[in-house]
Amino acid sequence: MLDNETPQGGLVVASHGRHCLVETPDGERRLCHAKGKKNETVVGDHVQWRATGDEGVIAKVDPRKNLFYRQDEIRTKSFAANLDLVLVLIAAEPEFSEMQLARALIAAEAERIAPLIALNKSDLVEPFERAWSRLLPYQHMGYGVLPLSLRLSKEVDREHLLRHLQGKTTLVLGPSGAGKSTLTNLLVPHAQALTNEISQALNSGKHTTTATTWYWVDEARTTGLIDSPGFQEFGLHHIDRMQLAGLMPDLRQHVANCKFYNCTHLHEPGCAVIAAVAHAEAEHPITAHRYRIYGDLFAELSQPQRY
Repeated sequence: MLDNETPQGGLVVASHGRHCLVETPDGERRLCHAKGKKNETVVGDHVQWRATGDEGVIAKVDPRKNLFYRQDEIRTKSFAANLDLVLVLIAAEPEFSEMQLARALIAAEAERIAPLIALNKSDLVEPFERAWSRLLPYQHMGYGVLPLSLRLSKEVDREHLLRHLQGKTTLVLGPSGAGKSTLTNLLVPHAQALTNEISQALNSGKHTTTATTWYWVDEARTTGLIDSPGFQEFGLHHIDRMQLAGLMPDLRQHVANCKFYNCTHLHEPGCAVIAAVAHAEAEHPITAHRYRIYGDLFAELSQPQRY
């Protein structure tokens, strides 16, 4: 048994209520609880913990290199940390929401995490072509877009994905119907069994789809995959509205050329962003649709958050 006076290092692989599941460097998993009333840990955290019998107590959370947030109707809350990549999985069908895609990309930009867009269902030829054309502006902004057919090209897609994910900690986001469970099971064949084990360990019942969960993709435990539900609940209220344009690459290229340093890019004279929207034939245009997304998000972030 570990000396309960000596803090041990570990990785948080799941969290629920006041409890979290911590994995030790040798692969053992231990149920730990928060020192105080509130559990401050999130999946991906590196922590120091002390053993207390068969369980443990979190002594401290190590400094994070980044922190990812989600939002419900009441508050914004963190749910994943220390990420290298955010994989946003969308599909040709059902039609994806560009607003939700923009939210995920902005959140990644805000924490300086590399994003990768994956477009599933390339076997649906016409819907895929339509969806791919909608993503062309994002490719022009410098985002990587990976075509997938998770239902048909399993081994090929697995190799493509591993090339991008190898040696990294990746958070997978995506709306229902995009194929997120298929992707997770492709990369981690025993994912469902692991999820059930984690749910039992945390006493979180059968609602396993509501839990953010860490999986190892390889036996050497160098490639981590974090699966998280609730894409539609993705919020940005932790971001300052005046920083928003700088987190959207197509707008960011023009911000420095605005007449006023505190330009909102909504109505000011001499606004380079508005000019770029008006001149769609310019070298670095901003589409009317992307500008509407900016305006809607700016308005949303201008509202006081309810607690």
